[in-house]
Amino acid sequence: MRDEAESVLREDPVMARLIDDHDPYEEPDWSEYERLCISIINQQVSTASALAIRERVFDVLEGEVTPETVLAADQDALYEAGLARSKIDYVRNAARAFQDRDYSRAGLADHSNEEVIDLLTEIKGIGDWTARMYLLFVLERPDILPLGDLAVRRGIEQLYADGESLTRPEMREIAAPWRPYRSVATRYIWAAYESD
Repeated sequence: MRDEAESVLREDPVMARLIDDHDPYEEPDWSEYERLCISIINQQVSTASALAIRERVFDVLEGEVTPETVLAADQDALYEAGLARSKIDYVRNAARAFQDRDYSRAGLADHSNEEVIDLLTEIKGIGDWTARMYLLFVLERPDILPLGDLAVRRGIEQLYADGESLTRPEMREIAAPWRPYRSVATRYIWAAYESD
């Protein structure tokens, strides 16, 4: 999919430059549950803070991030690692949900994007943003444009409007030529934004 996506995205000169300058596919091969935990940790904190908290939380879990280890972990140790009490509840809610249901790529293959969002947002602590991160990173759905993400919005503004504010409809219009590969474009926008 990536080669096909990049040939479509190269029609946009800004995207062509990003493709030449960045590799947004260097992320480790996280499990579905690990990736959801990372998204929960990332909620409403800076990239640098999220990375530091994630490393400390994963250390507490001795690198084994599963529903079972999260439910068994000492709550105070998770809190001392930087995970807010509400987020401890959220990763535990997600752990119980994962024990009860198959949220893997295979388990959700027959569900539309909206159905996946509905299922995930039934878990307390999982909102629209986190569900879209799951669609993009775990399920690897090809056409996700998460405009609820501040870095995506700022990245689009920097790349396409010299940092001037854009409305979400204006951003959707900019992103229209990226269809049906807006997920790939989003990864390049993040990579560019985080490298600045």
